[in-house]
Amino acid sequence: MKRVAVLGGGPAGAHAAEKLVASGLDTILIDEKLAWEKPCGGGVTYKAYERYPYLFENQTQKKIVTESYIGAYKSVPAMLGLNQPILIFSRKELNQMLLDRAEAAGAQIEKQRVTGIVEREHGWTLNTKSGNIDADYVVVATGARNPLREMGTEWTPEDTMVALGYYIPTNQDHIDIQFLDRLEGYIWIFPRNGHLSAGICGRGETAQRLRLRLERYLDEKGINWKQGQLYAHMLPSLSRRHWRTNRVAGKRWMAVGDAAGLVDPITGEGIYYAMRSADLASQVITAGGFDPLTSGAVYRGRIEDDFLLDLEFGASFAQKLYLGRFFFKSIPSCIVDYMKRSPKLYELMQDIFSGTQDYLTLRNRLFRNLNGTVNEAVVNFIFQRIIPEPPVGVRAEVR
Repeated sequence: MKRVAVLGGGPAGAHAAEKLVASGLDTILIDEKLAWEKPCGGGVTYKAYERYPYLFENQTQKKIVTESYIGAYKSVPAMLGLNQPILIFSRKELNQMLLDRAEAAGAQIEKQRVTGIVEREHGWTLNTKSGNIDADYVVVATGARNPLREMGTEWTPEDTMVALGYYIPTNQDHIDIQFLDRLEGYIWIFPRNGHLSAGICGRGETAQRLRLRLERYLDEKGINWKQGQLYAHMLPSLSRRHWRTNRVAGKRWMAVGDAAGLVDPITGEGIYYAMRSADLASQVITAGGFDPLTSGAVYRGRIEDDFLLDLEFGASFAQKLYLGRFFFKSIPSCIVDYMKRSPKLYELMQDIFSGTQDYLTLRNRLFRNLNGTVNEAVVNFIFQRIIPEPPVGVRAEVR
């Protein structure tokens, strides 16, 4: 194989390009924006920087956050001390750092828009305004708004959430997470260097309704959103049935990150899965005996073994977690209230925020650990009603 084209310059694309070129492949990364301020929180969990330590060990500006306040409808927010900090970047600066690493490793970086892609006998021809680019293999890292209809996830309305919010020029040192009444989604306020990213994501409501919910919440907190910059985008949130049919690869191509729908269906966390899927894709492409015609199936098997089955299982109870009720209270309200009473639930929430607690082992951990007091027994009962048994044959021991 002579050349790999990586389409997209976010964390997935930049990380894939760095890995591919470091393995000796001629690699070109093409993106019409390159580093830009993507509308999202910009949080990097411990799960991500433990695997990729350079996400922590760098000179790029970031907030190191050790406290989060979690609130819910008719509940007083609970303070959660994070045993593993969350790193919060400007996405423009994070993407630039990752692109610089790819370029330093030897990748060719092109600021171009791909307007079309044509299959050749042994590869692809990419059409741009400046001319055509030939490649033997393509890694699709174009994000959720992927313009390539035949590559990557095939979106349906049930597989996405609306996300919108404001960049607000003010400061705070903690994260706020707020669950709202009868909304499959939540509000977040992430502190960045020089501004807050305050947003809301949700399913089943119009963007206008979500915006009103967010603005009302910010007014209640005394945060002047009117001086902020508005943003909106689509957030991947695959339904359980779509995980099984999700199109992540094909003949001479693989999709990574948001373009493959690889986002946590409960928390919305995507940076780890962007980088991990890029890592696995590059491993398959650079492996000995690589076959461009069968590599897609190998890649899918790798991500299933690594994390895809866990995300699929999380999708099976995400709606119940957001919208379920227990004795006339919402499930998020119950969680917030019992966090203040149960040290074991508090510890569990710390691990969920750090990314070290997966979904397949969650039910067993609750059953084994939350049974010492009346409060813990109630929490255990609530979660046992929400979280189904893991699929037969899937490893679900507490780790």
